[in-house]
Amino acid sequence: MNMKKTTRREFIQTGAAALAGFATVSAGITGYGFAPSVNGIDKVKLGKTGLTVSRVALGTGSGGWAKASNQTRLGMKKFVELSQYAYDKGIRFFDTADMYGSHTYVREALKVIPRENVSILTKVMTYDQEGWYKTEPFQTSLDRFRKEIGTEYFDIFLLHCMTNGKWSTEYRLYMDALSEAKQKGIVKSVGVSCHDLDAMIEAANNPWVDVLLARINPRGAKMDGTPEKIMKVLETARLNGKGVIGMKVFGMGELIKDDQREESLNYVIRSGNVHCMTLGLESKEQVDDAVSRVMRIANS
Repeated sequence: MNMKKTTRREFIQTGAAALAGFATVSAGITGYGFAPSVNGIDKVKLGKTGLTVSRVALGTGSGGWAKASNQTRLGMKKFVELSQYAYDKGIRFFDTADMYGSHTYVREALKVIPRENVSILTKVMTYDQEGWYKTEPFQTSLDRFRKEIGTEYFDIFLLHCMTNGKWSTEYRLYMDALSEAKQKGIVKSVGVSCHDLDAMIEAANNPWVDVLLARINPRGAKMDGTPEKIMKVLETARLNGKGVIGMKVFGMGELIKDDQREESLNYVIRSGNVHCMTLGLESKEQVDDAVSRVMRIANS
């Protein structure tokens, strides 16, 4: 199995960019107008996966790197309070990953939120990250993830951060192990998150993939190609029955002004090719704004 190692320079650049982008969101977004939430988020069918999920997932990986994220940096108490608030607004979907260090935070949230009422998505890294992440046998990861979150099963389990079109050959062992877990009912659906156009094209056409997590916004910010190219791939994925989840809808902090958020949500929702999206919400005000905007656009 081809294990990709991230260089120290890549580690520093990627981590710094992520933190800087989301620091901008946390510090700057409050300067723009928030719309008060009046209705809860609705639920949608996630392609042909058989799953029904809330249209918005609570992302737990803003600035996520080296087992930490902006959500975990809130601290356990504030994270649980934010999760319960989002739940009360209809957000019944957690987007987690081993990389974010957010599993145990979701476990605490599930002590006040019924597990059977929410969908949980997690992701496993398939290659090493220099200095902080070493891959392990998949079964070891699966058992550890279940213990960390306190769940017997996962609604969605993805291979994290696919960066080339050969991932379905390179990570066949992971795919086979996930297929086995799916047969046992430990995992309900499988797929990939993509950080490369060729990887996304492969995912859109590969029969193994149930769910595709892709970067999409109207400005091409922090994306893997032009919006037009990416949207065409997502259309193919949708037509092939994949569940399509959008991420980086606000361009990892580049599209946070009021009009930019409005434009991005309009573009993603009205495309008809993205079933739902994950948003790295960090405050009750951001939850309210997201719920209000998303439902207004979805119902218009």
